[in-house]
Amino acid sequence: MKTAIIGLPMVGKTSLFTILTGVHQETKIGSTSARTGVAKVPDTRLEALGRLFEPPKVTYATVEYVDMPAISKENLRDASYLASLRVVDAFAHVLRLFADETVPHEKGSVDPIRDMEDVETELILSDLVVVEKRLERLDKDRKKIKNPELDREFDLLVRCKAALEDNQPLRQLTIDADDEKRLRGFQFLSQKPVLYVLNLGEEEAAKLHTREQEFQQGPLAGHAHTAAAAVCGKIEAELSELPREEQREYLASYGLEDSGLQRLITASYSLLGLMSFLTAGEDECRAWTIPMHSTAVKAAGAIHSDFEKKFIRAEVVNWKSLIDLGGYPGAREKGQLRLEGKEYIVKDGDVLVIRHS
Repeated sequence: MKTAIIGLPMVGKTSLFTILTGVHQETKIGSTSARTGVAKVPDTRLEALGRLFEPPKVTYATVEYVDMPAISKENLRDASYLASLRVVDAFAHVLRLFADETVPHEKGSVDPIRDMEDVETELILSDLVVVEKRLERLDKDRKKIKNPELDREFDLLVRCKAALEDNQPLRQLTIDADDEKRLRGFQFLSQKPVLYVLNLGEEEAAKLHTREQEFQQGPLAGHAHTAAAAVCGKIEAELSELPREEQREYLASYGLEDSGLQRLITASYSLLGLMSFLTAGEDECRAWTIPMHSTAVKAAGAIHSDFEKKFIRAEVVNWKSLIDLGGYPGAREKGQLRLEGKEYIVKDGDVLVIRHS
């Protein structure tokens, strides 16, 4: 799953991307210059399993990030830039809340709500152009051919056009699964889930949770497929330079339990409707990414396609029970290691052992 980090100039998005992924080198996405990198999804469950089994390898789930050039009217008229935005699964929109006279804001003042609305409007206008062109084409086709599918697509796009003209992003539109499939090929920008990353100044570092809640309950209230995560870029930069054992103490000095970037990564994962199941043993402990509400057979396919084809049963145990009972023998003895079939819905934090032919 790929998340594009977007935002206006001078909001701190590239610094956050570098801290997240450790990537400094620029790459090409299509014909657009951008950076791509991968960040581990923090998982204390996996760390605990690693301590129990002591395998040579512990493998975290990951999220791929793309650091896009700054959003502007000019860039949003560039076909290659738009194409690069369309292929991602979600946006992490960095909003500047920090004040710094040495880093002037392009609009002359710090106003995250204005910036959020301005970028949203540009995405909506970009989608409106696509909808209007498609409606023109459909209108011509419907006069030549009688096809119920064309009529359904036309009616759906008329709804989309009305929403966009009312300055409503398409992620707010309530549609059924069939209509969702009809829209999928358009890769509309305003339909993508958005994580708003609130980049605070150091003086507000102790208020990260408060700022997140204010945003969720204020400008994002009632907005579907959106979330907020607050970070302090300056603290995260310093944190990334410290050894692991010193990081917790450094965070505690600001009254924080975890880093903003940990919450950002976890929120990205959640916003995309993803979860992790785990595999654990003496060779490797690993987190596997699957959509929420996946069946056991689909989870087996995430490990290897042959496991899905030749699936027999899954042995399932909650990660905490496995640790508390000292491993598989203890879990089996206490009846905590269950046999489940193909239709079992995997839960976040399940440890699976796949039986296959």
